[in-house]
Amino acid sequence: MASALERMLDEHAVIEKRLADPAVHNDVGEARALGRRYAELAPIVELAREIEQANGDLETARELAVEDPSFRAEVTDLETAIQDRRQRLRTLLAPTDPDDGRDAILEVKAGAGGEESALFAGDLLRMYLRYAERRGWKTEILEANPSDLGGYRDVSVAVKYRGQVPPGQPGVYGRLRFEGGVHRVQRVPVTESAGRIHTSAAGVLVMPEAEEVDVQIDPNDLRIDVFRSSGPGGQSVNTTDSAVRITHVPTGVVVSCQNEKSQLQNKESALRILRARLLTVAREKAESEKSAARASQVRTMDRSDKVRTYNFPENRIADHRVNYKAHNLEAVLDGDLDDVLDALAAADLQARLAGDSDGD
Repeated sequence: MASALERMLDEHAVIEKRLADPAVHNDVGEARALGRRYAELAPIVELAREIEQANGDLETARELAVEDPSFRAEVTDLETAIQDRRQRLRTLLAPTDPDDGRDAILEVKAGAGGEESALFAGDLLRMYLRYAERRGWKTEILEANPSDLGGYRDVSVAVKYRGQVPPGQPGVYGRLRFEGGVHRVQRVPVTESAGRIHTSAAGVLVMPEAEEVDVQIDPNDLRIDVFRSSGPGGQSVNTTDSAVRITHVPTGVVVSCQNEKSQLQNKESALRILRARLLTVAREKAESEKSAARASQVRTMDRSDKVRTYNFPENRIADHRVNYKAHNLEAVLDGDLDDVLDALAAADLQARLAGDSDGD
Protein backbone atom coordinates (compact mmCIF):
# COMPACT_ATOMS: atom_id res chain seq x y z
CA MET A 1 0.00 0.00 0.00
CA ALA A 2 2.85 2.37 0.82
CA SER A 3 4.36 2.20 -2.67
CA ALA A 4 0.97 2.72 -4.34
CA LEU A 5 0.26 5.71 -2.10
CA GLU A 6 3.65 7.24 -2.85
CA ARG A 7 3.04 6.91 -6.60
CA MET A 8 -0.35 8.59 -6.33
CA LEU A 9 0.96 11.43 -4.17
CA ASP A 10 3.71 12.04 -6.73
CA GLU A 11 1.18 11.90 -9.57
CA HIS A 12 -1.07 14.39 -7.77
CA ALA A 13 1.85 16.81 -7.37
CA VAL A 14 2.82 16.49 -11.04
CA ILE A 15 -0.75 17.07 -12.25
CA GLU A 16 -1.16 20.04 -9.91
CA LYS A 17 1.95 21.61 -11.43
CA ARG A 18 0.77 20.90 -14.99
CA LEU A 19 -2.67 22.38 -14.36
CA ALA A 20 -0.97 25.56 -13.13
CA ASP A 21 0.69 25.91 -16.55
CA PRO A 22 -1.55 28.08 -18.81
CA ALA A 23 -0.21 26.31 -21.91
CA VAL A 24 -1.87 23.06 -20.84
CA HIS A 25 -5.30 24.67 -21.08
CA ASN A 26 -4.81 25.36 -24.77
CA ASP A 27 -5.65 21.68 -25.27
CA VAL A 28 -9.18 21.37 -23.86
CA GLY A 29 -9.16 17.57 -24.02
CA GLU A 30 -5.89 17.23 -22.14
CA ALA A 31 -6.91 19.79 -19.53
CA ARG A 32 -10.20 17.98 -18.96
CA ALA A 33 -8.46 14.63 -18.58
CA LEU A 34 -5.93 16.09 -16.14
CA GLY A 35 -8.69 17.77 -14.15
CA ARG A 36 -10.63 14.51 -13.94
CA ARG A 37 -7.60 12.60 -12.68
CA TYR A 38 -6.72 15.39 -10.22
CA ALA A 39 -10.22 15.14 -8.76
CA GLU A 40 -9.90 11.35 -8.48
CA LEU A 41 -6.63 11.65 -6.55
CA ALA A 42 -7.81 14.46 -4.25
CA PRO A 43 -9.61 12.24 -1.66
CA ILE A 44 -6.54 9.99 -1.42
CA VAL A 45 -4.21 12.94 -0.84
CA GLU A 46 -6.56 14.44 1.75
CA LEU A 47 -6.90 11.14 3.63
CA ALA A 48 -3.12 10.57 3.57
CA ARG A 49 -2.61 14.03 5.11
CA GLU A 50 -5.22 13.29 7.78
CA ILE A 51 -3.41 10.06 8.68
CA GLU A 52 -0.06 11.85 8.84
CA GLN A 53 -1.56 14.51 11.13
CA ALA A 54 -3.26 11.88 13.32
CA ASN A 55 0.02 9.93 13.63
CA GLY A 56 1.71 13.07 14.90
CA ASP A 57 -1.09 13.66 17.41
CA LEU A 58 -0.85 10.02 18.52
CA GLU A 59 2.87 10.28 19.17
CA THR A 60 2.29 13.39 21.28
CA ALA A 61 -0.59 11.78 23.19
CA ARG A 62 1.53 8.73 24.00
CA GLU A 63 4.30 10.91 25.39
CA LEU A 64 1.82 12.82 27.54
CA ALA A 65 0.15 9.62 28.74
CA VAL A 66 3.41 8.56 30.37
CA GLU A 67 3.10 11.51 32.78
CA ASP A 68 -0.69 11.88 32.83
CA PRO A 69 -2.88 8.72 32.60
CA SER A 70 -5.87 10.85 31.49
CA PHE A 71 -4.32 10.96 28.00
CA ARG A 72 -4.64 7.17 27.61
CA ALA A 73 -8.23 7.51 26.42
CA GLU A 74 -7.09 9.95 23.73
CA VAL A 75 -4.41 7.48 22.65
CA THR A 76 -7.07 4.78 22.23
CA ASP A 77 -9.37 7.13 20.28
CA LEU A 78 -6.55 8.19 17.96
CA GLU A 79 -5.48 4.59 17.33
CA THR A 80 -9.06 3.69 16.38
CA ALA A 81 -9.40 6.74 14.11
CA ILE A 82 -6.10 5.99 12.36
CA GLN A 83 -7.10 2.36 11.81
CA ASP A 84 -10.41 3.49 10.30
CA ARG A 85 -8.68 5.98 8.01
CA ARG A 86 -6.15 3.37 6.92
CA GLN A 87 -8.96 1.03 5.92
CA ARG A 88 -10.68 3.80 3.96
CA LEU A 89 -7.37 4.61 2.28
CA ARG A 90 -6.84 0.97 1.37
CA THR A 91 -10.25 0.97 -0.29
CA LEU A 92 -9.41 4.12 -2.27
CA LEU A 93 -6.06 2.65 -3.34
CA ALA A 94 -7.61 -0.57 -4.67
CA PRO A 95 -7.18 -0.84 -8.48
CA THR A 96 -10.13 0.80 -10.22
CA ASP A 97 -11.51 0.91 -13.72
CA PRO A 98 -10.02 4.03 -15.35
CA ASP A 99 -13.38 4.77 -16.96
CA ASP A 100 -15.50 4.70 -13.80
CA GLY A 101 -16.01 8.46 -13.82
CA ARG A 102 -17.24 8.61 -17.41
CA ASP A 103 -20.71 8.83 -18.86
CA ALA A 104 -22.00 5.72 -20.60
CA ILE A 105 -23.61 4.42 -23.75
CA LEU A 106 -25.90 1.52 -23.01
CA GLU A 107 -27.15 -0.90 -25.66
CA VAL A 108 -29.98 -3.41 -25.25
CA LYS A 109 -30.52 -6.09 -27.89
CA ALA A 110 -33.26 -8.68 -28.16
CA GLY A 111 -31.98 -12.24 -28.14
CA ALA A 112 -33.57 -15.67 -28.17
CA GLY A 113 -37.33 -15.60 -27.82
CA GLY A 114 -38.62 -13.66 -30.83
CA GLU A 115 -41.17 -10.93 -30.15
CA GLU A 116 -41.21 -11.72 -26.42
CA SER A 117 -37.47 -11.04 -26.29
CA ALA A 118 -38.02 -7.68 -27.98
CA LEU A 119 -40.70 -6.82 -25.41
CA PHE A 120 -38.30 -7.77 -22.62
CA ALA A 121 -35.61 -5.58 -24.19
CA GLY A 122 -38.15 -2.74 -23.98
CA ASP A 123 -38.74 -3.54 -20.31
CA LEU A 124 -34.99 -3.37 -19.63
CA LEU A 125 -34.71 -0.06 -21.45
CA ARG A 126 -37.52 1.42 -19.36
CA MET A 127 -35.86 0.05 -16.21
CA TYR A 128 -32.61 1.85 -17.00
CA LEU A 129 -34.40 5.05 -18.02
CA ARG A 130 -36.33 5.03 -14.72
CA TYR A 131 -33.12 4.37 -12.78
CA ALA A 132 -31.41 7.27 -14.55
CA GLU A 133 -34.39 9.48 -13.71
CA ARG A 134 -34.14 8.49 -10.03
CA ARG A 135 -30.43 9.38 -10.02
CA GLY A 136 -31.00 12.70 -11.79
CA TRP A 137 -29.06 11.62 -14.88
CA LYS A 138 -29.76 12.79 -18.40
CA THR A 139 -30.67 10.23 -21.10
CA GLU A 140 -30.71 10.45 -24.89
CA ILE A 141 -31.89 7.74 -27.28
CA LEU A 142 -29.22 7.55 -29.98
CA GLU A 143 -30.67 4.70 -32.03
CA ALA A 144 -33.78 2.56 -31.73
CA ASN A 145 -35.09 -0.34 -33.80
CA PRO A 146 -38.61 -1.00 -32.46
CA SER A 147 -40.52 -4.24 -32.90
CA ASP A 148 -44.09 -4.65 -34.09
CA LEU A 149 -45.60 -5.06 -30.60
CA GLY A 150 -43.86 -2.11 -28.97
CA GLY A 151 -40.60 -3.70 -27.86
CA TYR A 152 -37.12 -3.18 -29.27
CA ARG A 153 -34.94 -5.36 -31.44
CA ASP A 154 -32.08 -3.12 -30.37
CA VAL A 155 -31.72 0.31 -28.82
CA SER A 156 -28.80 2.53 -27.82
CA VAL A 157 -29.07 5.24 -25.17
CA ALA A 158 -26.53 7.75 -23.89
CA VAL A 159 -26.64 8.30 -20.13
CA LYS A 160 -24.97 11.41 -18.74
CA TYR A 161 -24.18 12.65 -15.25
CA ARG A 162 -25.52 16.13 -14.49
CA GLY A 163 -22.73 18.34 -13.19
CA GLN A 164 -19.41 17.10 -11.80
CA VAL A 165 -18.98 13.59 -10.42
CA PRO A 166 -18.09 13.94 -6.70
CA PRO A 167 -14.49 12.88 -5.92
CA GLY A 168 -14.26 9.25 -4.93
CA GLN A 169 -17.72 8.45 -6.31
CA PRO A 170 -18.46 6.48 -9.52
CA GLY A 171 -19.93 8.20 -12.54
CA VAL A 172 -22.61 6.72 -14.77
CA TYR A 173 -20.34 4.07 -16.27
CA GLY A 174 -18.87 3.16 -12.90
CA ARG A 175 -22.37 2.56 -11.58
CA LEU A 176 -23.84 0.73 -14.59
CA ARG A 177 -20.87 -1.26 -15.90
CA PHE A 178 -21.97 -4.39 -14.01
CA GLU A 179 -25.15 -4.53 -16.11
CA GLY A 180 -23.34 -5.91 -19.16
CA GLY A 181 -24.32 -9.48 -20.03
CA VAL A 182 -27.28 -11.67 -20.90
CA HIS A 183 -30.46 -10.94 -18.94
CA ARG A 184 -33.06 -13.71 -18.85
CA VAL A 185 -36.80 -13.41 -18.24
CA GLN A 186 -39.26 -16.14 -17.23
CA ARG A 187 -42.93 -15.27 -17.69
CA VAL A 188 -46.07 -15.91 -19.71
CA PRO A 189 -45.63 -13.90 -22.94
CA VAL A 190 -48.47 -11.75 -24.25
CA THR A 191 -48.18 -13.83 -27.43
CA GLU A 192 -48.85 -17.09 -25.51
CA SER A 193 -52.51 -18.14 -25.64
CA ALA A 194 -52.11 -21.29 -23.52
CA GLY A 195 -50.67 -19.49 -20.48
CA ARG A 196 -47.35 -21.34 -20.50
CA ILE A 197 -44.24 -19.81 -18.99
CA HIS A 198 -41.51 -19.08 -21.52
CA THR A 199 -37.86 -18.17 -21.08
CA SER A 200 -36.28 -15.57 -23.33
CA ALA A 201 -33.29 -13.29 -23.11
CA ALA A 202 -31.88 -9.90 -24.06
CA GLY A 203 -28.29 -8.73 -24.13
CA VAL A 204 -27.01 -5.56 -22.44
CA LEU A 205 -23.76 -3.82 -23.32
CA VAL A 206 -22.49 -0.88 -21.25
CA MET A 207 -19.64 1.18 -22.69
CA PRO A 208 -17.86 4.29 -21.38
CA GLU A 209 -18.64 7.22 -23.64
CA ALA A 210 -15.48 8.23 -25.45
CA GLU A 211 -14.44 11.74 -26.29
CA GLU A 212 -12.76 12.56 -29.56
CA VAL A 213 -9.41 12.89 -27.78
CA ASP A 214 -9.75 9.32 -26.45
CA VAL A 215 -10.12 7.58 -29.79
CA GLN A 216 -8.33 8.78 -32.89
CA ILE A 217 -10.33 7.77 -35.97
CA ASP A 218 -8.78 8.20 -39.39
CA PRO A 219 -11.57 9.29 -41.78
CA ASN A 220 -9.89 7.12 -44.43
CA ASP A 221 -10.66 4.08 -42.25
CA LEU A 222 -14.41 4.72 -42.43
CA ARG A 223 -16.88 3.49 -45.03
CA ILE A 224 -20.06 5.53 -44.76
CA ASP A 225 -23.27 4.38 -46.46
CA VAL A 226 -26.62 6.20 -46.44
CA PHE A 227 -30.00 4.58 -46.91
CA ARG A 228 -33.69 5.19 -46.35
CA SER A 229 -34.95 4.80 -42.79
CA SER A 230 -37.51 2.10 -42.06
CA GLY A 231 -39.65 1.28 -39.04
CA PRO A 232 -41.42 -1.78 -37.60
CA GLY A 233 -42.55 -4.20 -40.27
CA GLY A 234 -40.22 -2.61 -42.82
CA GLN A 235 -42.37 0.41 -43.63
CA SER A 236 -40.59 3.56 -44.73
CA VAL A 237 -40.18 6.22 -42.06
CA ASN A 238 -39.25 9.01 -44.44
CA THR A 239 -38.55 9.47 -48.11
CA THR A 240 -34.96 10.70 -47.88
CA ASP A 241 -31.72 8.79 -47.46
CA SER A 242 -31.19 10.02 -43.88
CA ALA A 243 -30.10 6.74 -42.24
CA VAL A 244 -26.35 6.25 -41.88
CA ARG A 245 -24.24 3.12 -41.64
CA ILE A 246 -20.57 3.54 -40.66
CA THR A 247 -18.06 0.70 -40.99
CA HIS A 248 -14.69 0.99 -39.29
CA VAL A 249 -12.69 -1.02 -41.81
CA PRO A 250 -9.65 -1.95 -39.64
CA THR A 251 -11.80 -3.53 -36.91
CA GLY A 252 -14.94 -4.43 -38.83
CA VAL A 253 -17.13 -2.58 -36.29
CA VAL A 254 -20.40 -1.48 -37.91
CA VAL A 255 -22.82 1.11 -36.51
CA SER A 256 -26.14 2.11 -38.07
CA CYS A 257 -28.32 5.04 -37.01
CA GLN A 258 -31.69 6.14 -38.37
CA ASN A 259 -33.35 7.61 -35.29
CA GLU A 260 -33.06 11.23 -36.45
CA LYS A 261 -34.53 12.79 -39.59
CA SER A 262 -31.24 14.51 -40.36
CA GLN A 263 -28.44 12.55 -42.02
CA LEU A 264 -25.92 14.75 -40.17
CA GLN A 265 -27.49 13.99 -36.78
CA ASN A 266 -27.56 10.26 -37.52
CA LYS A 267 -23.91 10.40 -38.54
CA GLU A 268 -22.95 12.15 -35.29
CA SER A 269 -24.89 9.60 -33.22
CA ALA A 270 -23.24 6.75 -35.11
CA LEU A 271 -19.80 8.25 -34.50
CA ARG A 272 -20.52 8.54 -30.76
CA ILE A 273 -21.46 4.87 -30.60
CA LEU A 274 -18.48 3.91 -32.78
CA ARG A 275 -16.02 5.79 -30.54
CA ALA A 276 -17.47 4.06 -27.47
CA ARG A 277 -17.19 0.63 -29.09
CA LEU A 278 -13.62 1.23 -30.23
CA LEU A 279 -12.64 2.46 -26.76
CA THR A 280 -14.22 -0.65 -25.25
CA VAL A 281 -12.34 -2.90 -27.68
CA ALA A 282 -9.06 -1.20 -26.76
CA ARG A 283 -9.79 -1.45 -23.01
CA GLU A 284 -10.75 -5.12 -23.27
CA LYS A 285 -7.58 -5.88 -25.20
CA ALA A 286 -5.49 -4.17 -22.53
CA GLU A 287 -7.41 -5.96 -19.76
CA SER A 288 -6.88 -9.35 -21.37
CA GLU A 289 -3.13 -8.75 -21.29
CA LYS A 290 -3.13 -8.18 -17.53
CA SER A 291 -2.63 -10.89 -14.95
CA ALA A 292 -5.86 -12.82 -14.41
CA ALA A 293 -5.15 -12.81 -10.69
CA ARG A 294 -5.62 -9.05 -10.54
CA ALA A 295 -8.83 -8.96 -12.59
CA SER A 296 -12.19 -8.68 -10.88
CA GLN A 297 -14.49 -11.63 -11.47
CA VAL A 298 -17.42 -9.26 -11.83
CA ARG A 299 -15.67 -6.96 -14.30
CA THR A 300 -14.35 -9.72 -16.55
CA MET A 301 -17.56 -11.75 -16.71
CA ASP A 302 -17.99 -13.06 -20.26
CA ARG A 303 -20.95 -11.37 -21.89
CA SER A 304 -22.24 -14.72 -23.13
CA ASP A 305 -22.96 -15.73 -19.53
CA LYS A 306 -26.42 -15.21 -18.05
CA VAL A 307 -25.89 -12.57 -15.42
CA ARG A 308 -29.43 -12.09 -14.13
CA THR A 309 -32.87 -13.73 -14.18
CA TYR A 310 -36.21 -11.95 -13.84
CA ASN A 311 -38.82 -14.52 -12.72
CA PHE A 312 -42.34 -13.09 -12.94
CA PRO A 313 -44.30 -16.01 -11.42
CA GLU A 314 -42.17 -15.82 -8.26
CA ASN A 315 -41.76 -12.01 -8.32
CA ARG A 316 -38.04 -12.72 -8.04
CA ILE A 317 -34.84 -11.18 -9.37
CA ALA A 318 -31.61 -13.17 -9.11
CA ASP A 319 -28.11 -12.02 -10.04
CA HIS A 320 -26.03 -15.14 -10.59
CA ARG A 321 -22.61 -13.52 -10.16
CA VAL A 322 -23.07 -12.64 -6.48
CA ASN A 323 -25.95 -14.94 -5.53
CA TYR A 324 -28.20 -11.93 -5.00
CA LYS A 325 -31.92 -12.66 -4.74
CA ALA A 326 -34.88 -10.44 -3.96
CA HIS A 327 -38.64 -10.70 -4.35
CA ASN A 328 -39.32 -7.16 -5.57
CA LEU A 329 -39.33 -7.63 -9.32
CA GLU A 330 -41.91 -4.92 -10.00
CA ALA A 331 -39.89 -2.34 -8.06
CA VAL A 332 -36.66 -3.33 -9.84
CA LEU A 333 -38.25 -2.99 -13.26
CA ASP A 334 -39.45 0.44 -12.15
CA GLY A 335 -35.81 1.47 -11.68
CA ASP A 336 -35.15 0.44 -8.06
CA LEU A 337 -31.74 -1.04 -8.90
CA ASP A 338 -29.58 0.27 -6.07
CA ASP A 339 -29.62 -2.87 -3.90
CA VAL A 340 -28.46 -5.22 -6.65
CA LEU A 341 -25.91 -2.70 -7.97
CA ASP A 342 -24.58 -2.20 -4.42
CA ALA A 343 -24.16 -5.98 -4.06
CA LEU A 344 -22.21 -6.14 -7.34
CA ALA A 345 -20.07 -3.13 -6.41
CA ALA A 346 -19.25 -4.68 -3.01
CA ALA A 347 -18.20 -7.96 -4.64
CA ASP A 348 -16.09 -6.06 -7.16
CA LEU A 349 -14.38 -4.10 -4.37
CA GLN A 350 -13.56 -7.28 -2.44
CA ALA A 351 -12.10 -8.84 -5.59
CA ARG A 352 -9.99 -5.75 -6.24
CA LEU A 353 -8.75 -5.65 -2.66
CA ALA A 354 -7.83 -9.33 -2.86
CA GLY A 355 -6.04 -8.78 -6.15
CA ASP A 356 -4.19 -5.81 -4.69
CA SER A 357 -3.07 -7.92 -1.72
CA ASP A 358 -1.78 -10.61 -4.09
CA GLY A 359 0.22 -8.01 -5.96
CA ASP A 360 1.84 -6.44 -2.86
